[in-house]
Amino acid sequence: MKKGILTFDNESCKGCELCVTFCPVEILHLDKERMNSNGYHLISVSDIDKCIACAQCAIICPDSVIKVEVEER
Repeated sequence: MKKGILTFDNESCKGCELCVTFCPVEILHLDKERMNSNGYHLISVSDIDKCIACAQCAIICPDSVIKVEVEER
C-alpha cells in the first residue's frame, strides 16, 4: 500500500485551495490560524495516514507548492 509524505513551500502558497478541492481523500484544508509572510492562509493536512500518494494536490497546484513523496508500506 502506498503512503504519501507531503511537504509544502509555505512561503509560495497563495491559499487558492485548489489542492483542497482536488484531494480525493479530503485530508487537506485551509488553516485559518496559520499565515505565511505574504498574509495568505496555509494548507494543512488533517490525517496524513489517509494520504494515498496520488499527487493530485501537487499536480493541480499552480505555484508548485506541494511535494509528494511515496513511501511503500
